[in-house]
Amino acid sequence: MIEVNNKTNLLEERLYNYSLQDVENPQLFRNVFDYENVPKVVFNNRHVPMNMPKDIWITDTTFRDGQQSTSPFTVEQIVDIFKLMSRLGGPKGLIRQSEFFLYSEKDRAAARACMDLGLEFPEVTSWIRANKKDFQLVKEMGIKETGVLVSCSDYHIFKKMNLTRAQALDKYLGIVKDALEAGVKPRCHFEDITRADFYGFVVPFATALMELSKESGIPIKIRACDTMGYGVNYVGAALPRSVPGIIYGLHHYAEVPSELLEWHGHNDFYKVVTNAATAWLYGCSAVNCSLLGIGERTGNCPLEAMTIEYASLKGTTDGMDLTAITDIANYFEREIGYIIPPRTPFVGRSFNSTRAGIHADGILKDEEIYNIFDTKKLLNRPLHVAVNNNSGLAGIAYWINEYYELPAEHKIEKSHPIVAKIKEDIDKQFAEGRSNVLGDDELDNMILHYDKELHKKLLLDAE
Repeated sequence: MIEVNNKTNLLEERLYNYSLQDVENPQLFRNVFDYENVPKVVFNNRHVPMNMPKDIWITDTTFRDGQQSTSPFTVEQIVDIFKLMSRLGGPKGLIRQSEFFLYSEKDRAAARACMDLGLEFPEVTSWIRANKKDFQLVKEMGIKETGVLVSCSDYHIFKKMNLTRAQALDKYLGIVKDALEAGVKPRCHFEDITRADFYGFVVPFATALMELSKESGIPIKIRACDTMGYGVNYVGAALPRSVPGIIYGLHHYAEVPSELLEWHGHNDFYKVVTNAATAWLYGCSAVNCSLLGIGERTGNCPLEAMTIEYASLKGTTDGMDLTAITDIANYFEREIGYIIPPRTPFVGRSFNSTRAGIHADGILKDEEIYNIFDTKKLLNRPLHVAVNNNSGLAGIAYWINEYYELPAEHKIEKSHPIVAKIKEDIDKQFAEGRSNVLGDDELDNMILHYDKELHKKLLLDAE
């Protein structure tokens, strides 16, 4: 069959109609995943076109997948974080949805409290066990969409559930029909898709879901879950690990519209951000993330990272308030007691901090030399210099200017006598065995000790 693709305006062949392959033995891709060695990345040099949708967005799983890896949040904390997330996503709702468990009364109270805020975005969705009772609970709470687990690799179908592919397909379609009957939009979580038989199970299942969607008139979403972080974004990589291949195949062969496709990745191989961005680039409208990347094992895709990635790909923040990222990080550390590794991009205390004297010297001349972007404007996080024995005169001078927020006309040069005195003191401390950076209070007291009048002037100049 040949037909015009309305997006590319090209005549394209439609020769393939994949049906379920109900094999007797599981396809475990032992040539790739032999378990005793690092999984292999195999290439077949098949390239698929980039096809980023006009509209892309972020969905959140902080209160579902994310919360499974931390101490439970209180209802109040969830509400506070939800409001910060809404502020981050901006008026266009670029953080479109946030999913909640509904297992316990506390889970349900948190979902209700967030719904009662009356915010347009993010929309509250749920994640439930696949049974009619839970579907009815979703409907009673006024939640319009819910996630349903539908594992799709033979590792899960054969080894965990002891089913055949045909039995699994029949079970999953029955679950989805129950959701539709209850008037709930199902979001099907294709668990472990990067170890699944793509053409033997994934595409036939997705095709069947799209047929159900057309029959019912209710959109059925597909969340492609890279449960073990096996996905790779390399051009020409082979399935089942190819992120471009998975998204292209679901869109092209199963005819899943971009707006019904969502990517959910994990960071087991340090690829979670690039894989999520790749999913966008190859036709997936939504990427599923959690704040600070919290989640089981190595965690989910950091939501704050994808807001920056969005701005990078689209050339605009589209109304997102990126300063909320800093407030979210501060809230997690201050109110929840969550420790953010200091070098974590965008949220760690040291992500835009330097201790190197040669870097500080460049920063003193023009901070753009060693800062990724205007972090003070975009994230409300000024560039920071941590002072130790490697900071040099330039590092100390920059610290003084930053700490006292001195305007340009009052900035201290590295040739100022106070800078030399502080450096001499620091060098002496480290020669005597000190090994940690100096705190702000220590440096402030040094200036007060060596030159009380200058200290007073610095405070006045800052005003």
